[in-house]
Amino acid sequence: MNDVISTIPELEACVGAAGLPIKMKIIDHLDAEAARWIAAAPLGFVAAGGPDGPRVAVAGGPPGFAQVTDETTLRVPLNAVDPLGEIEAGQGAGVLFLIPGIGETLRANGRVRRVADGALEIAVEECFIHCAKALIRSDFWTPAAAEPPGEAGAFVDASRFLALATMDSEGRVDISPKGDPAGRLIRVEDGHATLAERPGNRLAFGYRNIIEQPRVAVLCLVPGAQAVARLFGRAVLTTNEAVRESFVVEGKTPAMATVVEELSASLAPSEALARAAVWTQAPAARDIDPAAVLVAHLKLNKARGAQATMLRLAVNRGLIAKGLEASYRDGLY
Repeated sequence: MNDVISTIPELEACVGAAGLPIKMKIIDHLDAEAARWIAAAPLGFVAAGGPDGPRVAVAGGPPGFAQVTDETTLRVPLNAVDPLGEIEAGQGAGVLFLIPGIGETLRANGRVRRVADGALEIAVEECFIHCAKALIRSDFWTPAAAEPPGEAGAFVDASRFLALATMDSEGRVDISPKGDPAGRLIRVEDGHATLAERPGNRLAFGYRNIIEQPRVAVLCLVPGAQAVARLFGRAVLTTNEAVRESFVVEGKTPAMATVVEELSASLAPSEALARAAVWTQAPAARDIDPAAVLVAHLKLNKARGAQATMLRLAVNRGLIAKGLEASYRDGLY
C-alpha cells in the first residue's frame, strides 16, 4: 500500500503531538474520582495481550460490576466479560469504562496481576479520561432505528462505534474508542477493513502501538443491538488520498486511515451488552462530572517543571469545561 506511516515522526507530522496539558491528564493509579466512575459504569471493554496480539471483549452488568480494591488494583469478574480467551499473569491488560448519558470514557491500563477466584485482577499503571468525541460522533446513547444486519461484514458497515485494541512491542495494551455515522466509521471490502481516523487528543497510543506491533483486535457495535462484530488482523496506517476521501463527513476528510489486513471477521451475540442494558437505563447520575475528574487528574499528575506547576495551579473546572465544549463544538471533524 502507498503512503504508509511507519515511524513516529511521520505519525506526528500527520496528526500532531500531544502537549503537556494533554499528557498531564494521565495518572499512575486509580484515585477516588476514577473509583467513583468505575462504580457508576455498567459497561466496559476489556483487552488483554498475548503472543498472537491483543484481544478485546465487552464487559457488562449492574453499575459497579468491576471493583477498585485499592489505588493500583482493578478487579473484573470473569462472568461479566464476553469470551476473551486465555489470560495469564504478566500480560498487558486494560479496560475502557462507559456510563450511560456521558460522552467521556475512563481508561485504565496495566498488567494482569493474577486470574483467581473467578476474577481478572489488573495492576493499574495508568488511568485517564478520554474525550467524548467518539461517542458524540457515533450518537452512541441513541439506539439505531433499524434492525442490525445478520452478516458480519454488513454489521461492520452499519456500525457507529468500535473499540480498537492495540499492543506495543512489550505487550502493553490500549483500547481506543472510535465513532462515526454508519458507513463512515469502518467498511469491509476485498478481505480488509478500513476505518477513518478523526481528530482526537493526540496522545496517539493506539497508532504508536500499531507502528511497533501491527496485530489488532476490533469490536464493532450498532447502538441498541445486543451483538458485536469481532475483527482481527494486521493494521497499517495510511494517508492514501483515495482511501481517506471515501470517509468524508461534514466536508472534512480524515488525515489518516487504518487498514486492517489479513482480516478475520465474525458476528456473535453479546451477553455483556444484554446485562448492561445501557440503552434502556436512565441517564447517568449528576454527580459524575468529567471536567471535574480531568481537573483532579491533572493536579495529581507527577510531572515536574515550571510549566507543570503553573498548570496545576491555574487549572479549574470552569476552564476545563469551556475547553471541552469548544473542542466538541469546533473539532469533531
